[in-house]
Amino acid sequence: MFTGLVEELGKVKNIARGAKSVRLTVSGHKVLEDVKLGDSIAVNGTCLTVVDFSRDWFTADVMPETVDRTALAGLKPGDTVNLERTLRVGDRLGGHIVSGHIDGVGTILAKEQNDNAVIVRIGAGPEVMRYIIQKGSIAIDGTSLTVVDFGPDWFTVSLIPHTATMTTVGLKATGQPVNLEADIIGKYVEKLLGFSQAAQPAEKITLRFLEQHGFTL
Repeated sequence: MFTGLVEELGKVKNIARGAKSVRLTVSGHKVLEDVKLGDSIAVNGTCLTVVDFSRDWFTADVMPETVDRTALAGLKPGDTVNLERTLRVGDRLGGHIVSGHIDGVGTILAKEQNDNAVIVRIGAGPEVMRYIIQKGSIAIDGTSLTVVDFGPDWFTVSLIPHTATMTTVGLKATGQPVNLEADIIGKYVEKLLGFSQAAQPAEKITLRFLEQHGFTL
């Protein structure tokens, strides 16, 4: 489990490609201070398991399922990636609950300077947009951000200068892919209320509906 607060930027040192898998070696410093074999590190928001490490690098295997669902397969040696260690019990939850399980790959559509902020527009598919709400949380390459606005297949976030310079969201250019993870709370609410991916619920949201499902006292 992660918080979406990127600890440092790492560099891809090597990518060994299998038939459908990838073995990724990434340089880092802060995330390796207390690393052990089997630990989890989020790389661009994707939870990966450390299978080998040294003082300034670690290696993780990326299985075919993860290759298919994330933008990790498109990385090249020298690329910059966001890195975060797992949340420890008792730590401050400065971002939001991030599982490290990617829902879809989006694309940076535009960037616009707005005084000290950078407004980033992200294009995304229905597997992500169904959970997007105004002022809701979204993890972009593992960075916890707040949705400013959204449309049918896009949403925007606003980056403060620190986020713009210390994460891949600020460093990537228009047209580049980003890993997206929607707020996990929305997924559980959807599941509990019986929403399907193919259709909207047949019953309208009424006071009676809320009473029947325990949302009123």
